[in-house]
Amino acid sequence: MIVHMDQLAGKQGTWSFDDGKVVIQYAAGWLAPALHKALVRSEVPMEAIAGVEFRARMGGAKKKGWELRLRLHERTDPYSFVGAALSRDEPFLLTGDAKKELVAEYYADQIRFAAEQAGRPAPGTATRLVAALPLHIQVHEGTAAFDGSSLSLQWAGNASGPKRARQRMEYPLESIEKVEWVPSDGWEYGLLRVVERGGGDRKAVKPAKDLACLLFDEGAEQGRALLMAATVTAYLWAAEDGGRAAGEPPMVDGPPAGGAPSAAGEGAPPPEGEDPDPQSRVIYARIRELGRLHAEGLLTDEEFGAKKAELLDRL
Repeated sequence: MIVHMDQLAGKQGTWSFDDGKVVIQYAAGWLAPALHKALVRSEVPMEAIAGVEFRARMGGAKKKGWELRLRLHERTDPYSFVGAALSRDEPFLLTGDAKKELVAEYYADQIRFAAEQAGRPAPGTATRLVAALPLHIQVHEGTAAFDGSSLSLQWAGNASGPKRARQRMEYPLESIEKVEWVPSDGWEYGLLRVVERGGGDRKAVKPAKDLACLLFDEGAEQGRALLMAATVTAYLWAAEDGGRAAGEPPMVDGPPAGGAPSAAGEGAPPPEGEDPDPQSRVIYARIRELGRLHAEGLLTDEEFGAKKAELLDRL
């Protein structure tokens, strides 16, 4: 049991603990990850935690520091689901220098014990880990807004002709299969894309002309877009879980439970329902998405090869 624990400070911010939750206050310096700046603060219920990882970071034979990471239960971590690991903006990771290693390891053991006693998370727990509603973000190409029942995209004057002509699109939550987030690679804009249910036959369109896409730049915009994708995903899960609890049939063509979106027959979750390596799953899912774009002629051979090599280097 965790009782009156001191705070644990690290490079990403400060974690404090009680019997019911881990409270994360993110660092706000200019080097802080963009998602952390967008989130500001998180409260992770103990019942949401499936595992706690702790390891010393080595530089040859010398210890360089430590890493403390929370692994959440299936359908509880929307950040991992939409691909936070692709930008290294992990919201449930704390690192520090070697002099605090023993203290950090002790805290890791205490969190692990408290989480084991807490049981399983309630349906809808993921909505407690995302932005408060309504959420509104502004990025390079326009704005996105989500109020829990619908997501709207609105384009600014620097968008393409088709987007400026349409001005605004609104997607009711029940019409959304998933929201994709693809970070910028430093050469091209990142994108926030709405995938509608039953839209499998939709003609492939370049993101700049796609009325389901909102383009964003690196840095702060990328963090805001990631927060939007994770927030909508959390509410999609809550709607699905609520329907099942009420005896309704599950929403068809929904996002796969746990881990990143995957192609049919690939990347299925392990039998226990937990994902032991979500970062690798996200990277492989992104490579499959690049393969699809390449096959549709939206990426050249050179672009596909370069982006694939970059992603494989992160494994």
